[in-house]
Amino acid sequence: MQENDELYMRKALELAKEAEHDGEVPVGAVLVHQDKIIGIGRNHVIGGCDPSLHAEMIAIREGAQTIGNYRLLDTTLYVTLEPCPMCAGLLVHSRIGRLVYGASDPKTGAAGSLLDLTRHPQLNHQIEVVSGVLAAECSELLSDFFRTRRARKKALKRAATGEPTQD
Repeated sequence: MQENDELYMRKALELAKEAEHDGEVPVGAVLVHQDKIIGIGRNHVIGGCDPSLHAEMIAIREGAQTIGNYRLLDTTLYVTLEPCPMCAGLLVHSRIGRLVYGASDPKTGAAGSLLDLTRHPQLNHQIEVVSGVLAAECSELLSDFFRTRRARKKALKRAATGEPTQD
C-alpha cells in the first residue's frame, strides 16, 4: 500500500456518499496521475438512466479528457467497491496501471473475487491490484444503503396491502 492510498480512498468515499444522497448505489471513484486527481466519478446509473454510468466509467472518461489521451498509463484508480466485469474491462483497455479498491464484491467482482480480468494472463495488459483499503467503511456504507432500501420496499409493500407495520 502506498502512503496516499487512504487519502484518495477517503475522497472516493465522499463521492460514494454523494451518490447515496442522490438515491444511487453508493460507489465513488478517483483517478490519480502523478499524485494529482485527474478524474472523479460516482454512480449515476439510475439518475442518468444509463447502465454504463458506474463511478469508474465516469472517473476514467474525465481522466482521459483531462490528460488528452485514452491510454491512462501510470495512473491509479481508487474505487470504494471492487469493479464489475464491465469496469474491469475498461481498466484493462485504458491501461490503468494500478487499482485500489475498498470493499470486495463476491457476486460481481472482476478484480479477484468472482473472477479476475485485471490480471488475466491472456489479456494484453495486467493491473496491479490492492484490495481492502478502508474496506470496513466502504462495506458499511454499502450494507447500510441496501438494508435501508430493503426496509423501505418492505414498508411500501405493507402499506400497499394494508398490512400493519411492525415497530
